[in-house]
Amino acid sequence: MRSRTLTAAGLVLAAFALLYVSDAAAQPAALVHVDAVVDEPLVQTAPVIGRLVPQEVSEVAARINGPVDEVMVDVGDRVVEDQTLATINPTRLAAEVALRRASVSEYEAELLAAQARLELARQEFERLTGLQGSAAFSQARYDEAAESVNRDRSLVAVAEAQIQAAGAALQQAEIDFYNATIRAPIPGVVSERHADAGEYLSVGAPIVTIVDDTALEVEAAVPTTRVSGLAPGVRVQISLDDGTSHEAVVRALVPLEDSLTRTRIVRFEPEFGETSKALAGNQSVTVMVPIGEARMVVTVHKDAVLPSPSGRLVYVVVDGMAEPRQIEIGESVGNRFEVLEGLSPGDLVVVRGNERLRPGQAVTVQTSG
Repeated sequence: MRSRTLTAAGLVLAAFALLYVSDAAAQPAALVHVDAVVDEPLVQTAPVIGRLVPQEVSEVAARINGPVDEVMVDVGDRVVEDQTLATINPTRLAAEVALRRASVSEYEAELLAAQARLELARQEFERLTGLQGSAAFSQARYDEAAESVNRDRSLVAVAEAQIQAAGAALQQAEIDFYNATIRAPIPGVVSERHADAGEYLSVGAPIVTIVDDTALEVEAAVPTTRVSGLAPGVRVQISLDDGTSHEAVVRALVPLEDSLTRTRIVRFEPEFGETSKALAGNQSVTVMVPIGEARMVVTVHKDAVLPSPSGRLVYVVVDGMAEPRQIEIGESVGNRFEVLEGLSPGDLVVVRGNERLRPGQAVTVQTSG
C-alpha cells in the first residue's frame, strides 16, 4: 500500500514538474546548500526525570573555639576559593603565639648555656686525660670530669628536646591563629548562613554552606529494566525545564537498587550549551534513556524537507539540476528525519535555498556548513 501511495504521489509530482520545467530552464542557476543523506544508528529512548546535583557542597565549619568577630558573606553571595568568609576573635590566639615563641627562645638560650658547659667539661676531661701517667694526674678529678661531661651532655639533649616540644606547641598556636580566619575551601555560592557576629563557636560548628554551581552533574533514578543500555561513556540526550536540549555522558552507575522503586542511581556528566536561565542544584532534567538495540536507518536533514500537497518533498541535486522527490519520513533523529522511502544514502539534498527552487532548475552547490 505504501509503495502504491508513493507511486501515485510520484505521478502527481511528475505532472507538477512538467508544468514548471520549461519555466525552470529559463531561471538562472540558484546558489544552494546541500547535505548528504546518510545511514546512521537509531536508538529508541524513553524519558526519565532526573535533577542537577552539585559535585561539591561544603559546609564550612569552625576549626577552633572562640567568639565570632564578623561574617563577611550572606546567602546568595558568590565566593572564590580561599576568600575570607568570617573571623573568630584572635586576641587570645595571638597571645598564645607570643607565649609559645617566648618558650622557644627560652629553651634555645638554655641549650646554648648547656652546650657551653659541655664544651668546658670536655676541655677539662681532655686536659686530665693528657696527664695520665704523670705525677700531676688525679684519678678522682679525672672521674669527676668524666661525670661532668656525661651530665652536661644529658642537659644538652634535654634542652634540644624542650626546643622541639616548644616548637611544636608554637606551630599549633600558629595554626590556631591562622584558623581564626575562615576561608572558602571551594568556589561557589553561599546557600546558607549558620552563624552571626557575637556567637561563640565550638570546633565543628557550621558557619556557612557553599554550593559549587560551576560543576553540576545529572542524577537520575533509572528503572533497572533500562540500565542495560547505560555504561560509562555512553552519550544520551537531556533537556532542561527551560526547553533547551543538550548532551550528557554516563559517568557512573551506583551499584545499589532501591527495593521500593526498583531503580538505580546513574550519574551523567552534562555538556551544556546555551541555556535561557542560570543552572541550579535540584533543577529538573529529562534524560532520554536508550531502550532496545540500535538499528541502522537512512536519515535526511530536517531543513531539506518541505511540505507539498501530496506529502513531504525534498529537492535532490542530480547533474547540477534540482530534482523534486516525494519521500515518506519516520522518527525524528536529532536534527534529522528517518527516511522510510524515497531517498538513498549518498543523495545530496538541498537544505538552504530550497524554498524558491523550481523542478529542473539549475543549481550551484555549496556544501552546507
